Amino acid sequence: MTAPSRPRTLAAAAALCAALAAAPLLTACGDQGETRPAAAPPSPAGSPTGSPSPGGRTQDQAERQALLQATKVPWDKAAGTAVAAVPQGRLADIELKWARATTGSPSPSPGPRTPEWEATVGAQDGTAHSVRVDAVTGKVTESRTDPGQDAEDKQEMAGLLKGATVTPQQAVKTATDRTKGTVTAVQLDDTAWSVDIVTGDWNKTTYDIDAKSGSIVREHVDRD
Repeated sequence: MTAPSRPRTLAAAAALCAALAAAPLLTACGDQGETRPAAAPPSPAGSPTGSPSPGGRTQDQAERQALLQATKVPWDKAAGTAVAAVPQGRLADIELKWARATTGSPSPSPGPRTPEWEATVGAQDGTAHSVRVDAVTGKVTESRTDPGQDAEDKQEMAGLLKGATVTPQQAVKTATDRTKGTVTAVQLDDTAWSVDIVTGDWNKTTYDIDAKSGSIVREHVDRD
């Protein structure tokens, strides 16, 4: 029996190798037209979704930091200026905010924001006055009577102020004795003074101080 010729054996082997080499290519061709999303890199351990900015602060914390770093006039000086703008006035509330356009004037042109203290001062008859104090210069930028007040509104304001035997200064001292920081708001609401304090980590602690006894009735820490 005659053995197969050597050339035919080599040709068969070459064909087999070519078929094996083409198998991965055929598989790849079968995947054409299918888009596969790239695998997402794993999140760092302990990283929450919607987490703080790269500096490690939340948006609210960064806003508090920017506002306080731009402020030169503390709450008590601003409050004194606001009360002095209303004859026989008493402070009902004051809060540190970014300045807005003065009533009746065009909006401020784009540029660096300016902080201001917005205060409500009650006159002896209970008429509420809005007073705004520049938190950099300490000057009054606006003082006006709140519109739309009727006799009932004035009576309510007068009663609110008369019922508060604890002064805002005393309420703030009680709060800051407990938590050291910068006062950003003081507000008389029903039977209590609400005092906001921003601490060195830019969190905000709010104390409710009984307006008659001066005791702390509530404490809340905002870490957002």
